[in-house]
Amino acid sequence: MVKSDTEAKSLVIPTSEGPILVEGPVGTELMASLEFDPGLRAFRPPKRQKEALLGIIQLEEGRVIIARLGQRLLGYVTFHRPDSFERWSKGPEQLIELGAIEVSPEFRRFGIARKMLEVSFGDSSMEDYLVVATEYYWHWDLESTGLHVWEYREMMRQLMSPVGMVIKDTDEEEIASHPANMLMVRYGSNLKLETILAFERILFERPDSNRG
Repeated sequence: MVKSDTEAKSLVIPTSEGPILVEGPVGTELMASLEFDPGLRAFRPPKRQKEALLGIIQLEEGRVIIARLGQRLLGYVTFHRPDSFERWSKGPEQLIELGAIEVSPEFRRFGIARKMLEVSFGDSSMEDYLVVATEYYWHWDLESTGLHVWEYREMMRQLMSPVGMVIKDTDEEEIASHPANMLMVRYGSNLKLETILAFERILFERPDSNRG
């Protein structure tokens, strides 16, 4: 898939810690220059996560939106094609995955995640894409937030719904393995109906699935 022309966007969040810049999609030069906040360790240690983000940026369809305080990276959102072993890789070529959202716990009170999504979808080229996000409860930071799994699920739904992400039913094995897990989807306004229908055909693959 040829990546759509991107429009780099940015906004500033005034905070008691100083102005936090939210921007992206960013390039490898900027990412390489940043110091990762030590709290960014939800998926892997900061050094390894930095390497992973640099790898995503270099993908033809990869993009990373960040939040930073000076040269200190406080949070990021990633987009990329689904891995080949995932069901969603069978979808139309316009499909990309919202792969990760992470904000350092020390700075979550500033609404950074919501602003990063705002910048992500403020890029008009995202209207050419079908975006999926797989939310698994075992990835959620229940311990530090003190939230129950269902409270965290609702928080994630409220975080993503303002940018047009909606919950879709599916029989995909990992999503269906726990009722708190959810698939969220956004159809870009430039998508053709045939693209949407091609995606919806892979939502259910088991003949005995209960589609509610």
